[in-house]
Amino acid sequence: MKLTVIGCGYLGATHAACMAELGHEVLGMDSDMDKVAVLGSGKAPFHERGLDEMLARHTSSGRLKFTASYAETAAFADLHFISVGTPQQPGEHAYDLSHLFAAVRQLAPRLTAPAVIAVKSTVPVGTAPRIRDVLHEHAPAADRLEVAWNPEFLRESSAIEDTLRPDRLVLGFDSEHSWAEAVLRQCFEKIIEAGTPTLITDWATAELAKASANAFLATKISFINAIAEICEASGADVTQLAGILGHDDRIGGHGMRPGLGFGGGCLPKDLHGFMARAGELGAGQAVSMLREVDAINHRRRQRTVDLARQQLDGTLLGKRITVWGAAFKPHTDDIRDSPALAVAQKLHDLGATLTVSDPQALDNARKTHPDLDYADDPIAAVQDADLLLHLTEWPQYSHIDPHRLTTRAAHTHLIDGRGTLNAQTWREAGWTIQALGRP
Repeated sequence: MKLTVIGCGYLGATHAACMAELGHEVLGMDSDMDKVAVLGSGKAPFHERGLDEMLARHTSSGRLKFTASYAETAAFADLHFISVGTPQQPGEHAYDLSHLFAAVRQLAPRLTAPAVIAVKSTVPVGTAPRIRDVLHEHAPAADRLEVAWNPEFLRESSAIEDTLRPDRLVLGFDSEHSWAEAVLRQCFEKIIEAGTPTLITDWATAELAKASANAFLATKISFINAIAEICEASGADVTQLAGILGHDDRIGGHGMRPGLGFGGGCLPKDLHGFMARAGELGAGQAVSMLREVDAINHRRRQRTVDLARQQLDGTLLGKRITVWGAAFKPHTDDIRDSPALAVAQKLHDLGATLTVSDPQALDNARKTHPDLDYADDPIAAVQDADLLLHLTEWPQYSHIDPHRLTTRAAHTHLIDGRGTLNAQTWREAGWTIQALGRP
């Protein structure tokens, strides 16, 4: 098939490359000329495992191209995926849909033939009818257009796997007899034939799918972190307790990892947007528990700051602290709402000197947190440190021999904010170690 992907940020660039991998002829469109140039050269403007290789392969073959032209996009195909960003509105919890509707309004006047517009962007429920109305108002093809909803469930650092081998495929339509279903089934034919559960539903249900999934995941993470607070107060071990709970089939262990909490550009935004939309619909009480989920998540950051102060005899003023991790999670350079950087900045504001190390995210971190110091080498970063904080669980940190750090650090104190370092190994090397929720 021939198809387009409008909006080539993290979601769109990955989707475009994966659609080419499935054998389709793909045109990616973005209004940012610099981004178009980088993608067209076969590289991603962000870090995602395997994406550069896939982009290079399919831009070289000609199967994947990029443009900044809406006219070229509209003429290229009759299936258009829209994957523009929907960030939070400044100072509010609600989604900012201005980029989404700007894209639809730019595309609409150029649609002169029947086409399917499949939206992947995460939005508040009730957005699909508004998209349809804009298309009907501005598109020459008008009632020959179909709007479909195809939410994404990507995890950063696993985005290619989640696109090509998803655990479910959700397609939402306005009618049970939408011809758009046949078009999208053809597009995803290889994925469907591989046995992926394919769920056909209405617009509203499809719109709710992503935000609901993220709200539940956030609840699961914050639940185990609330239990971690009780473990700290009682001397129990939250890591062992999470393993016990995970053996219950009704609960499951996936995603229930205690520690510093969640961040990124997706989970917090979708949690807030979900609550905001529920309030607009008069159903705010139904999601009141999510406000506590959010509060627990932020409390983990303050708890880490408090632990740092305790480790340093009650004062941070003039102390040298090293932070391992800047990205909100490993295998990405994404620092949006990064718990690690939030903690680092707070410690700096309280008078400490911070040195941050991360394998991928330092360039981004320098732009948003210029007050902090940075080091490429995590071992060199520990030089003369009074305290080491492990705040992003990059696997390479687990392979560092703590004996190599003992003579570098001024004081051998470690806070493991992710609970993934081997506590016994560090203690045998002479370090005092404290992990959230563990004795």
